[in-house]
Amino acid sequence: MSRLSWSLRALGVASALAVGLSGCAEGQSEPVSSPSATGELPAAPAVVTFDVADQGTYSIELVSDELIAHVAELRAGGEDGRIPVGTIVRDGDGGVNAPWSWHIDPDTLEFADVTTEVCDGLPEYVEDGTLTSDVYCPWSATVVELKAKS
Repeated sequence: MSRLSWSLRALGVASALAVGLSGCAEGQSEPVSSPSATGELPAAPAVVTFDVADQGTYSIELVSDELIAHVAELRAGGEDGRIPVGTIVRDGDGGVNAPWSWHIDPDTLEFADVTTEVCDGLPEYVEDGTLTSDVYCPWSATVVELKAKS
């Protein structure tokens, strides 16, 4: 990740925090404006849902505010580090990725500009074992939703 890219991400987190705090009046603990009106980002943990080649979606838990800010940047049209890369957990518990029986270990999630082809594919390829890699990195993933983890 370039120094400029990292600085812009840090600025995005700082801006999101400033927006959230600026809506707080004395004696109030919640912002006056709604999150959708202010562009406020959810705090960690959050969940991002990706569409892969218009042929399926999958979701990943985001465990840091830096990852959340990066996903928001992607959703706004950013191109740097657009490929999600993470270790597949095939334990039958989809967690935030239900109804799939697998999920991405949130502690391994990174975003890349390029990856090897061996980890690219559709979510159904992970589910049915066609994708045999321990890492999943769908090249055509696009952010369709970012929300607080419920």
